[in-house]
Amino acid sequence: MENKILGLHHITAIADNAKRNLDFYTQVLGVRLVKKTVNFDDPGTYHFYFGNELGEPGTILTFFPWEGIGKGASGAGMATHIGYSVPKGSLDFWGNRLTQHQIHWIEGEIFGERLISFNDPDGLQLQFIETNDPRNPWTTTDIQAENALKGFHNVTLSLRKAEPTLKILTDILGYTLSRQIDNRYRLTTDSIATANIVDIIADENMTYGKNAAGTNHHVAFRVKDDNVLMEYREKILSAGLDITPKINRDYFFSLYFREPGGVLFEIATDNPGFTADEPLSSLGSALKLPKQYESHRLQIEEILPKID
Repeated sequence: MENKILGLHHITAIADNAKRNLDFYTQVLGVRLVKKTVNFDDPGTYHFYFGNELGEPGTILTFFPWEGIGKGASGAGMATHIGYSVPKGSLDFWGNRLTQHQIHWIEGEIFGERLISFNDPDGLQLQFIETNDPRNPWTTTDIQAENALKGFHNVTLSLRKAEPTLKILTDILGYTLSRQIDNRYRLTTDSIATANIVDIIADENMTYGKNAAGTNHHVAFRVKDDNVLMEYREKILSAGLDITPKINRDYFFSLYFREPGGVLFEIATDNPGFTADEPLSSLGSALKLPKQYESHRLQIEEILPKID
């Protein structure tokens, strides 16, 4: 791997109810709870990380389940659709499964790829897209490897104007505009074979979104390590954008900046990974707290919503 953006690292969204969110993603969609921790800025709120067996970058969807926050609205200045890769021939399985759980879905096609679209219980827009994806999924009793989610395929940004964001993605983050159909753009990177697509929908009349339950909070791009991370910090500063200092998120190091279209971008490292504080076999089984909150564990555990 070179000093490039390696596709998507994770995507973070907002939910309204912790238990409902946890049950939907682990029991209905069958992804693994890779890490159970708390929001760094609000330790009375969980931070869930869902992914594949290894918790690999490019498979990680995370949530801040703020109890009672109320429903948000997707719109301009947001990542609005999360695309998961599923095995060829598995969409019938997923259609039947979603119907069994009383979840409305529709079938469609984007850039020649067959998919189904639906919303999670908070209204977050998900798409399952048939691909030939080599990644090993997390499996459950109900969801075996021939149907299980592989990880991200793409993320879609909704913007009033495409051009300023296209410039950031191509000139700084190293993506290439590979296709365009009307107001929909597809950007790809050849630095990695999976989770390597960013789509844009542009509409100058689109209403701006409102961040709350059922919306995406930010999109994180992946780099190999801290050294590459700081190289990108200099590139982004040189482009005249504001960007945070390096932040330690325990399982990766991060930088945050808002691109011109309004979407909050993060760049995150592979190191140290989710096995930094618990073994692979028991990922997500215990509440892990940032070290600054460990001395307040009893109070935090009392405040956190009951999810068991």
